[in-house]
Order: sequence, then structure tokens, then C-alpha cells
Amino acid sequence: MALAVAALAALAILALWLWLASPGALQLRLPGADQAPGDGQNGAKGNPVLSGRLIAGEGKPAELPGAWPGFRGAAKDGINDEPAPLAKQWEAPGPRSLWSIEVGEGYAGAAVSRGRVYVMDYDHGKRQDALRCLSLADGKEIWRFAYPLPVKRNHGMSRTVPAVTDQFVVALGPKCHVVCLDAATGELRWTFDLVREFGATVPPWYAGQCPLVENGLVILGVGGPDALLLAVDCESGKVVWKTPNPRKWKMTHSSVAPLEFAGRPMYAYCASLGVVGVSAKDGSLLWETQDWKISIATIPSPLALENGRIFLSGGYDAGSLMLQLKLEGDRFACETLFKLEPRVFGATQHTPIYYNGQIYGVRPDGQLVCLAPDGKIIWASGPGSTFGLGPFLISNGLIFAMNDSGKLSLVEATSAGFNKLVEAQVLQGRESWGPLALANGRLIARDFTRMICLDVTKN
Repeated sequence: MALAVAALAALAILALWLWLASPGALQLRLPGADQAPGDGQNGAKGNPVLSGRLIAGEGKPAELPGAWPGFRGAAKDGINDEPAPLAKQWEAPGPRSLWSIEVGEGYAGAAVSRGRVYVMDYDHGKRQDALRCLSLADGKEIWRFAYPLPVKRNHGMSRTVPAVTDQFVVALGPKCHVVCLDAATGELRWTFDLVREFGATVPPWYAGQCPLVENGLVILGVGGPDALLLAVDCESGKVVWKTPNPRKWKMTHSSVAPLEFAGRPMYAYCASLGVVGVSAKDGSLLWETQDWKISIATIPSPLALENGRIFLSGGYDAGSLMLQLKLEGDRFACETLFKLEPRVFGATQHTPIYYNGQIYGVRPDGQLVCLAPDGKIIWASGPGSTFGLGPFLISNGLIFAMNDSGKLSLVEATSAGFNKLVEAQVLQGRESWGPLALANGRLIARDFTRMICLDVTKN
């Protein structure tokens, strides 16, 4: 009997050794995977993304051209320059709906690339944060990468837009977890917990910043003790540079904006107590100002104009302000050119668009406004045509603007005056605040719990 027990034990040990030595037991070593155990956010051990799962769906990428690869489109300016012919009138009940899906509570907008739609989402029932990849053709899910994360309802959970390249998709979750996945397969490439690893503070109402990808780098506003901004290599997940943060400014809902002045590429970021400009080369601080700060929530991004001008706008009685960059010797400086009261112009939620020499945006009273770069109002839509906190974009001389309740309007983008061409109720929910995306004549919009894809071409 003892001999039999010993033989069984030996077989068990041999089986265990073979399993551990097999290729199936080996796991890819990811940046951040070797972090020491410890209490992370909400008591989680380490980064919860590392315990995420890739779940395949039945969807297939669409064989369709067109792209809107991140926040504010391909050029990061809120403008779509694709040649797809757009309709200037819609027959009742409005543009044809191509597909519609349910989404978790929030305001996360879509990114579109290579026939795929990417959206951050939260599954409240399963308590999972997820990056979903859908077919542009029919909205069917191709895959999702989901990881466990407790998030309480707080005016929605998800509110960021992923950034997509030919190889990667990068997204920021509600509690500041950065994920980089293979854009085609959804496989995890690398991840960071900005709170645990860099000392960031989750903003009120959760993270609203959208990652910026340029020249193979992911640029993020962190607001940690030693990293105001951060650049990460998309391929390797390695930190390339960090911007010092001597004033201890914190992360806001605003996204980093690229610009160039005096031949120097740089990034502007609205932090909690001021605005900074940093070198795109090494993250060094080039200039800063404390003339612009918002007491409650900083949401719109800096808007770069020609000749070193930067337009800043916000809600909560902040109004707006125009900065002027200057090069003094080999040093940069900035000064405030003018400031506007909220009744003239402000932007509670969405970044204005600079188009054909004019600034277009929705001010706090809900009116769509065309503003000259000198701060003078050219026209306003009037109290009878308001858009609340809804999103907007511009394509082929047309403004697509949504109001709070899901009514979509088509307005001419011209300084000649406010001219609404047509409107239609395309969503039936509430808080239709998520940023719009337009790719090859397909407009993707959402309200609090539903996302739709509309055909806005002449067909």
C-alpha cells in the first residue's frame, strides 16, 4: 500500500513539473507586471488591468474607408476633411440609422479606424471596465478587453475617447488606468495605473482626459508629484520623458493639445491651477501661466490658433481667455491678450473649433456662437435655438451639433450668420454629451446609454 502511495505521489510531482515547464504555462512579461504587491485603488492588489480578459465577438471589421482615430479627429481639431458627399437636407424622420447598441452610463465617444469602432465602456452589472471594438458596418462586437474595477455611479462612468494608430489603440479608464492593446486583435501590450505608479489623483466625476498619440508616443496629463505630463513609447510601453511638476498641479478633465510655435513643436495642457506648454522633444517646461484656472472642473482643451495664440474656454463662470506666446531670446513667455465674460463666450464641456479663421462653440447658455479671434461675437444662434452641453464637429462647411436630448442639427459653418439647414431627433434618451465621430459619411453619436451610427451622406 505504501509503495502504491509513493508511486502516485511521484506521478503527481512529475505531472506538475511537466505542466510548469510547458509553453502554455509561460506568460508574456508586460511593463508593470513585475510591480511589487500592495494596496492599489480601492484595496486592489496591483493593476487590475493585468487580470483583464480578452473576449471575442462575432463582429467583423468593415471594408469601409474613412477614419476618426481619436479625440477631435485625425488632425485633433474637430474637423473632418474627407471627401464623402454630405447631405444638406434630411427627409423625415432624419438620417438613416445604420445600427444602434446599448452602452454603459456615460459620455465616452468613439474612435474609428480600418472599419472598426473603439469605445470605452463600463458594465455596471459585472463591475468591469472595458475597451470595446465594434464593426463600423453593423455595430457587432469584434472583441472587448475587460478588467475588474469597482466604479460607483457619479454622473456616468466612462467619458474618454481612445486613440488609434495602425498598430495600437490606447485608452484611459475612469480611474486612470491606461491600456494599450493591439488595434486588430485586442491583445494587451502594456498598461499603467497612473494613480498607483505616478501619484495622479482621479478627478471628480472620474477621468475625462483623452489620450493623445503623436510620433509613436502617448502623451498624458498626469498631475503626479514628479510628472505633470508623461510620454510613453507605444511599442514598448517605456516612459520616454516626464515633465517636472514643482507646483504640484493636478490632473483635470482637459486633454493635451499639440501645437507649434517658432518652429518648436509643443504640447499645451490645462492643469488644475494653470496652463503649461512643454517641449514635444523632451517634456521640458517651456512656459506657464496662472491667469487661467477653473474652480470646479476644467474640461475643454486649449485651442491653438495661428501666430502663437491659444484660446482657453470653460464653464462655471470662467468665460474664456486668449493667450499670446512670445519668444524672448531663447526663452518662451506668454501673456493674456483678452478675457471674455461667460455671457460673451465660454465652453462648459466641449472644446471650440477653429475653422476658416473663426471660432465656433457652444457657450454656457447653450447658444451656438461664431466668434472672431479678437473676441468679438459675429453671430449667436439665439435663445430659440440652443444646444445645452451637446457635442459638435465640422465637415465640408457644415456643423453637426447635438443638443442634450439627442436632437441633431445641421448648421452652415460660415461667418455670414446663423443658418440652420435641418434638424432631426436621432436619439430618445438624455444627456447626449459624448463627442461625435464622423468617418466616410457615417456619424457616430450617443446619449447616456445608447450609441448610434447614422448615414449622413447624400445617398
